[in-house]
Amino acid sequence: MAFTMDPERIHEMAMNMLQKGVFRARSFQDPRLAQTLFGVKFPNPLGLAAGFDKNAVALNHWHQLGFGFVEVGTVTYHAQPGNPKPRMFRVPEDRGLINRLGFNNEGAASVATRLASAKSSVPVGVNLGKSKITELADAANDYQESYRLLHSFGDYFVVNVSSPNTPGLRTLQEKGPLLEILSALREVDSKKPLFVKVAPDLEWDALDDVLAVAQEAKLTGLIATNTTIGRESITHDPGEAGGLSGAPLKIKADAVLAHLARSADPSLILIGVGGIMNGQDIYDKIRFGAHLCQIYTGWIYGGPHMVPDALEQLVMLMQRDGVKNLDELRRTGL
Repeated sequence: MAFTMDPERIHEMAMNMLQKGVFRARSFQDPRLAQTLFGVKFPNPLGLAAGFDKNAVALNHWHQLGFGFVEVGTVTYHAQPGNPKPRMFRVPEDRGLINRLGFNNEGAASVATRLASAKSSVPVGVNLGKSKITELADAANDYQESYRLLHSFGDYFVVNVSSPNTPGLRTLQEKGPLLEILSALREVDSKKPLFVKVAPDLEWDALDDVLAVAQEAKLTGLIATNTTIGRESITHDPGEAGGLSGAPLKIKADAVLAHLARSADPSLILIGVGGIMNGQDIYDKIRFGAHLCQIYTGWIYGGPHMVPDALEQLVMLMQRDGVKNLDELRRTGL
């Protein structure tokens, strides 16, 4: 029934119920899935990717669905409505989703107020983007002003320069602009864990440039990947502009993750996202080098019990292969 309605309308209805705590999943916990990374304790490696709880309205309830952490946003300094509707499109035959939402959110000040009063039972990341009205030349200041309002309230922060839905944003992945943004954030708070989220469409040499920035700026880690503008992985292209996520993104996202893991300093934390639909996909991401994983589209297709089901499958795969913990699993693939 839900899949016959407009995707964004369904999302709004779901968020309304989520912030009331209506949804719950069966409980699944296993000590083999727990980790402490960059000083933060994660009960399991599967988190909610940015883009779902944009305005941090359901932070008190995500743990009830089994998530090990949640990333809110993308948050911009200026509140903005995003792109004209319709702007979300299902690709059901491939278990994919296309969106061109355009960072619709209530703005950093509003989200900061909500974060200040939230009582999340799992770690919270905050994903930062550039306001559409801000010129690219002023991007560093725009990110800095958001961070100034929000830096006290997240366990980690993400610089999103890889969404395909804000004009020119992906040019900020280049070394000069990216270093400028990161430097501006460090002026506000030099201790908070910082990540950069990369696009799956970058060439290997461009990814290597991002790794060089990560080392120079002493980043905590990278998130691989955002959505793709490619359409070669779907059987039927609906002809809609925007970023493609879900199962069709898996091969490309896994390749980027594996390249980063092979080339990165061992201290760099990698978060794998893109194409996770079940426990096998989490298993693959961790073997490719991910310390943590995130889902968005997979949860939409999988339903409220998807997270505990996938985590239980992950543990079964670890048992099958005689793997004692996530760190051991990661090292088997590197």
